[in-house]
Amino acid sequence: MKKNHLLFLLGLALTLTACDAPVDFPDDDTGVSVTTIKNSEGDTALTNSQTVIDPASLRDNTPVCLETSAPGLLVEGNAYASVDFSNTKEGYIIVDYFGSSPKVKLQITGPNGVTYTYDIQTGYAAFPLTSGAGDYEISVCENIEGTSYSLAFKTTINAPEVSTFGPYLYPNQYVYFDKNCKTVAKGAELASNCTNDLDVVTNVYNYITKHITYDYDKANTVKSGYISNVDEILDSGTGICLDYSAVMTSMLRSQSIPTRLEVGYVGKDMVYHAWISVYIEDIGWLNGIIQFDGKEWSLVDPTFGASTNERTLKEYIGDGTNYSTKYVY
Repeated sequence: MKKNHLLFLLGLALTLTACDAPVDFPDDDTGVSVTTIKNSEGDTALTNSQTVIDPASLRDNTPVCLETSAPGLLVEGNAYASVDFSNTKEGYIIVDYFGSSPKVKLQITGPNGVTYTYDIQTGYAAFPLTSGAGDYEISVCENIEGTSYSLAFKTTINAPEVSTFGPYLYPNQYVYFDKNCKTVAKGAELASNCTNDLDVVTNVYNYITKHITYDYDKANTVKSGYISNVDEILDSGTGICLDYSAVMTSMLRSQSIPTRLEVGYVGKDMVYHAWISVYIEDIGWLNGIIQFDGKEWSLVDPTFGASTNERTLKEYIGDGTNYSTKYVY
């Protein structure tokens, strides 16, 4: 039986820089970039064959919303901030900022040397450890003026063991959801008649590309540090690249499907972009792919799935060799 499955690719730009004391952070270091392809010939929505499904073959669609916590077993901090690294084995840390600066940057440098930069506010939030086991250098920097920052707290923690899938199942700053979210309930509804995880990915992709339209005005005015509220996006039916990503990732993670947001370069012009990959048992990670014709996987760019046909998408992206991953969330 021939099935088409499509993974969701989104356009999102995060400029990540190093932090010293003081440090200059460009105003748009967590901004969003927009790449547009226009085509009126049709869309790339996926379809499922008309089949009679044995109820016994359906997968369990009960939502599983993992909850992050800060038990205080392993903590480093000062008067400005603290890092609870009690749950590094699960794939995340909790950072709590106590200061009064309205603009604060968090930087996490993993054992692979890649530095991730986040905007944080007063209060705590979870951040994924996507570089695997090893030492992580963590810095909290407060704004002095303009784009200059001073170092408020810095520490190095050791994560001797990090879950393979934990960082891509737990909620975090960019992908926040819990058991009370409408987005989680909608994800369970979309998964209700599915026999496997690939069917869930297909249904979620089709729903999002049909029911959420791209908000160009928002994309042109979005501020640095913007974080999606997945339920608000679901209710409004509009959003930018980061919103598409957060809604779909929330749905899939709450269905126990490890889902990671990857940022890098794609296409012949090496456009700064982001795509979502999922892990399927007995198959492995499906990276930036998306369509299966019964014999082989072929590549399209689902960022434009609601407004661009398959042929144009393939011509834009290429055969897959143009993908270069830089960051993983």
